[in-house]
Amino acid sequence: MKGDVRREVIKYAKTIGLLFITSLIVACTEKDEPIQIKERHLSVKLLPLSKAYAKNSINTSVFRTNSICSDANYQLVTYFDSEGYVTIAKRAISSEKWEITKTEYKCDCSDAHNGISIALDGEGYIHIAYDQHANRLTYRKSLRPYDPKFGELLYMVNSEEEQKVTYPEFYRKSNGNIIFVYRDGRSGNGDCVMNEYSTTTHQWSRIQSKLLDGEGQRNAYWQLCLDNSDNICASWVWRETGYVETNHDMCYAFSNNSGYEWYNSQGTMYAMPINIKNAEIAWEIPQNSELINQTSMTADKDGHPYIATYWREADSDVPQYRIIFNDGLKWNQIQVSNRKTPFTLSGAGTKRIPIARPQMVIDNGGGAIFLFRDIERGEVVSMFYCENIKNPSWNVRDLTDFSVEAWEPTVDTDRWRREQILDIYVQKSYQGDGEVNVETAESEMAYVLEVNWQ
Repeated sequence: MKGDVRREVIKYAKTIGLLFITSLIVACTEKDEPIQIKERHLSVKLLPLSKAYAKNSINTSVFRTNSICSDANYQLVTYFDSEGYVTIAKRAISSEKWEITKTEYKCDCSDAHNGISIALDGEGYIHIAYDQHANRLTYRKSLRPYDPKFGELLYMVNSEEEQKVTYPEFYRKSNGNIIFVYRDGRSGNGDCVMNEYSTTTHQWSRIQSKLLDGEGQRNAYWQLCLDNSDNICASWVWRETGYVETNHDMCYAFSNNSGYEWYNSQGTMYAMPINIKNAEIAWEIPQNSELINQTSMTADKDGHPYIATYWREADSDVPQYRIIFNDGLKWNQIQVSNRKTPFTLSGAGTKRIPIARPQMVIDNGGGAIFLFRDIERGEVVSMFYCENIKNPSWNVRDLTDFSVEAWEPTVDTDRWRREQILDIYVQKSYQGDGEVNVETAESEMAYVLEVNWQ
């Protein structure tokens, strides 16, 4: 490309401003050809909710998974308020006005594991699970559609098997049914359980009692997603003990029939349950690699899985953000970040880590957004983005001008699948290392950060 043409391209890009992301597609041959410039518009809105508990990361841990849910009518957000009460914010999907409901349910917020997970079923009933760390299931269903008034505390399937629940997660299917996943047991010794709620029978049924079997010697820390065809994709790391440094290997399975049968990436059916002996290893990662557990995954429009995570290579002491993905033929890895600051992970409990576990989405055009927080960027809400995930050239953009401290991203996956609009729960929160609260922390305003990249 001639120098004067290159200068004009750079000049043009600089004039677009912060609210435009410009992708330059330049065809270069021996003869200069016309420059094709594609623009995508990025709009960002920060919508305030109310004050939220901030002494630890109970409202902002990535393993909440479902901080926000929606259907074509309403969006709901849930969090603990400054006094520790379950709080639900509701708005019409086309409105920016929130109705805030403080429920009567108060939680032990001193344990950051005890966050709230929320879902809307196909009839508009609200489902919540909260205050869960190896204790009995704490689950309620609303009395009426879209109304945050709930009935009694319920079990789902079997009261005897729902006494050591941690990490409750909801996933709404296209038909309005809900998948519910949780860990039965404890760190280093637990199993992955899966239930499904039917909007036809209004009952829960057990799909898998041991989807991922720790065999009494370890447990899986997973991340799930539903692709556009409602196939369930699962990936996980194994942990051998209660200590984070024993995380190892990224494994994979998927189901195309609501979780009853599971397959590896080559289409070979698993003998259930899946355990360390038969699990497909998508990427080998040894212990003591600063491999974090419970990140996120997504799928492109063709159903190919993408796992967002971080770890460090053996020849480096700096963990990097990475994506593990399958292109339909084999597993691959992309390094997204180029961090300079080392850190190590060790011990039990909720960690205070200088970077957040990431969230990732891919739009139907192949563009990708990778949400994160990093001390190197002042611990604001940030995103990597690229126009083409199959051949990524990463850019970075900060989405807030204030620090969010120990925040990690959770998003409205329902709205993303439906409209390709990304709504993110944002709140400054603090976290001591281990199960340690920062008692001097004030309550902080909660927000929905709406990102529309079209």
